[in-house]
Amino acid sequence: MAFEITETFVRFVGTSPVIQALVGGVIIALMNLFGASLVLVWRNPSERALNGMLGFAAGVMLAAAFTSLIIPGIEEYSGGNPLPTLVGVGIGALFLDRADALVPHAHYLLTGSSRADASRPSETLPVTEEKLAGVILFILAITLHNMPEGLAVGVAFGAAGRDPAQLGSALSLMLAIGLQNIPEGLAVSVAAINAGLNRRLYAAIAGIRAGAVEIPLAVVGAVAVATIEPLLPYAMGFAAGAMLFVISDEIIPETHRSGHERVATLGLMVGVIVMLYLDISLAG
Repeated sequence: MAFEITETFVRFVGTSPVIQALVGGVIIALMNLFGASLVLVWRNPSERALNGMLGFAAGVMLAAAFTSLIIPGIEEYSGGNPLPTLVGVGIGALFLDRADALVPHAHYLLTGSSRADASRPSETLPVTEEKLAGVILFILAITLHNMPEGLAVGVAFGAAGRDPAQLGSALSLMLAIGLQNIPEGLAVSVAAINAGLNRRLYAAIAGIRAGAVEIPLAVVGAVAVATIEPLLPYAMGFAAGAMLFVISDEIIPETHRSGHERVATLGLMVGVIVMLYLDISLAG
């Protein structure tokens, strides 16, 4: 089964890791757009449902960070030496931490509530009014948190370009990130609408924004690791560290904010299981 899927992908896309990463970036961006567009038909999803779905997204990212990035980075591309990959993890987390110090936390722009360690461009930012500055900051904050996903897909396909046996793992990561983009896109669209943005307008903006960051970063990741081989374990660690930072700093706290912690936790467990299944079945 795994062989058939990888063969079909190669037949339609080819063997170039850059082209494969481009296609992968397009796929995950389209799944983000699909999730964001669900607000057009599922107009009022409950907070409980959204928390469960975001928990699922966190579980997928959590498992993917280890199975598709950290472990292969150490075992396959560092000869068992954990240092390069772990240095990348640290740099990725530090990058997101410093970026969050400059760009407002996403939930601040969505809810109007602030955290002591969050950037606050204006204490009186009106999240319920459609003002250009608020919209730009909102899109920027959400875009920041999509960057690791596009980079991770590109790095995975770049690694597969050096070792074709890793293509199944790259495909599983692409599918997993695409799946978690669906509830993430829906949740962000719902929050944006609650903040006063137009339903149809933001659904379109979400798709453009996701594609604008995930597709080029996927290509950049593939080109970087395809041309500079020693960079590969660092890049895999960087993508994993950035993803882990987003999970712990944004997604999990947001799902535990409104009293639906159990549903979010169960969603996370389902996400971990789905990612592990995809990784084993496609890499086998």
